This record gives sequence, C-alpha cells and structure tokens, in this order.
Amino acid sequence: MINYSNRQKYLEAAKSQLETNIFKHSLALEACMGGIYDYLSQVSELASLEPKKEDWLLAGLLHDIDYSGEFKLFHPNKTLEVLAKYGLTISKTVHNIIKAHAPERTSYFPKNKAEWAIFCADSLTGLIVAVALVYPSKKLVDVKLSSVMKRFLKEPRFAAGTRREDIKKCELKEGLNIPLEKFVEICLESMKKIAGEIGL
Repeated sequence: MINYSNRQKYLEAAKSQLETNIFKHSLALEACMGGIYDYLSQVSELASLEPKKEDWLLAGLLHDIDYSGEFKLFHPNKTLEVLAKYGLTISKTVHNIIKAHAPERTSYFPKNKAEWAIFCADSLTGLIVAVALVYPSKKLVDVKLSSVMKRFLKEPRFAAGTRREDIKKCELKEGLNIPLEKFVEICLESMKKIAGEIGL
C-alpha cells in the first residue's frame, strides 16, 4: 500500500476519470517510480535538488489522467484541466515529471532522474503485465525476471507496442545510470508489491 499526503483525493480522481486498464497502469507506474527512487537513494545516486519521493509517486499516479474522453487526443497536455475538474492542483515539479513521459507530445525532455524514471518505466509496466498474463496462473508473483528479459530482448513481437528503446535509456549515464536488467527487476518487484491492487 502506497501512502502520501492527499493521495486518496488524487486516487479517486484518477479512478473516476480513467478506464480500468489505464487506471491499473497508473498504479503500476506509481509503484515503479517509488521503487526507482528507493533504489537510487540506496546507492546514493540522488542529488539534493532531485524532486522528493512524493512528487515521483504522484507523477506516476497522474501521468495518464487526461488519457480519456475529450482530453485523450491532447494527452498529456491537459493534465491540469482534468485535475481542475476535481478541484485538485499539482506543483510545477510534478507537472514537469508528467510532461517528461511523452516528450514527443509536450516538447519537454527529461532533465532530472525523476523525469528519466517516468520516461523509461512508462512502457515497461505493460510488458511486465503481458508476461504475467501468459503464465498459467496469470499472477505477478510467479513472474521471473529472466522471463521478462527474454521477452524484452529476444522476442520483439511480444507486446510489440512496448517502447523498448525508451526503456533501454535507463542505462544512460546522464539519465538514471541503471543497468537494464536491474531496472526491469526494480519495476517488476515494485509491481509485485501491489499485485492485488492491479488484479494480478
């Protein structure tokens, strides 16, 4: 269970606004963002100017909140408008992290580790879910890291919509500087912790 100030209000807004699969993806990315933050903190790779963990988590939860209804075509440029419908606001820091997950649409490119994290992890959640769904149990708890890596590296047609090149940028020294396999492991383990919440 993830908790931080006002999460419940944002959670309810996202649940009301989004289709179930997109909402579950948002929960998954929120978890991944927390896991990446914790890992970078453990290995002393977070500069003092990095956004606080709550900002990482909130950006993950809300990054797709405008991917619905009349706003969908303009995603993710309508985040603030959607939140305003629910009487909610976010900081510029959180908004920038959200914009960084789709630079081709926002013209805002990752500049800090939080922004690189959301850019690299966004598409990975879908691949991990797809791997879980081909297991007989369809449960995340049974998914092995080796299975995800095999599908990622050797089966490009599997979950073909996965932006593999974006995910691989987790290794960039100017970005997260996390080896690909370690990055996938962090996200997989983070998602396993909320498996019940995302129905896996």
